[in-house]
Amino acid sequence: MVNEDVLLVQQSWQQVEPIADTAAQLFYGRLFELAPDVRPLFGDMEQQGRKLMQMISTVVRGLDRLERIVPAVQQLGARHAGYGVQPEHYDVVGAALLWTLEQGLGEAFTPSVRTAWTAAYGVLASTMQDA
Repeated sequence: MVNEDVLLVQQSWQQVEPIADTAAQLFYGRLFELAPDVRPLFGDMEQQGRKLMQMISTVVRGLDRLERIVPAVQQLGARHAGYGVQPEHYDVVGAALLWTLEQGLGEAFTPSVRTAWTAAYGVLASTMQDA
């Protein structure tokens, strides 16, 4: 990822953090709409939403130091594989994430921000899958 993309992701995430609970609800609502078959992979959705937002926050803060977060991202990928997450689920999650960001950011979700988030998610998803 280029530095400009990292900065765009970090700045846009700062705008999402104040609405983290709503963003989590939007994300999972969209995910289950796109892939209803993944719903059984999840338990308590309130707790899951908090974990998701915390994980995204941690990763976003660490994007400018990828080498530091790669081990944690790999561990997350290995855990997800153990839960039954399939490679095709990553595309659906990416689509749900981008949709959620678009809803939460509104006009601030510019084409440049979309491109930056797509790049960031691509790096993270491939790291998780490689684990």
